[in-house]
Amino acid sequence: MDGNSIGYVAAALTASSFFPQAIKTLRTDDTCSISLSMYSLFTSGIAIWGVFGLVTGNGPLILANGITLIPASFVLQKKIRHRLLRGEH
Repeated sequence: MDGNSIGYVAAALTASSFFPQAIKTLRTDDTCSISLSMYSLFTSGIAIWGVFGLVTGNGPLILANGITLIPASFVLQKKIRHRLLRGEH
């Protein structure tokens, strides 16, 4: 297995790990136990890693961060909306 293959396997595993939280958030509409600061920093970092992947042409980075950005952004926007509407912390 070459380096890129290992990278793509890691990308698939890490990217898919965020979908259960997004699905749970969608089903329960509960974001109380989610940290706004953590998800803000994390989602920003994922976006920047994605840009870095694009700039360097690194396929596994592009894949992992592009896919992870979808559920992470979903959870973050829900948390922000709940905080604004409900005063959640």
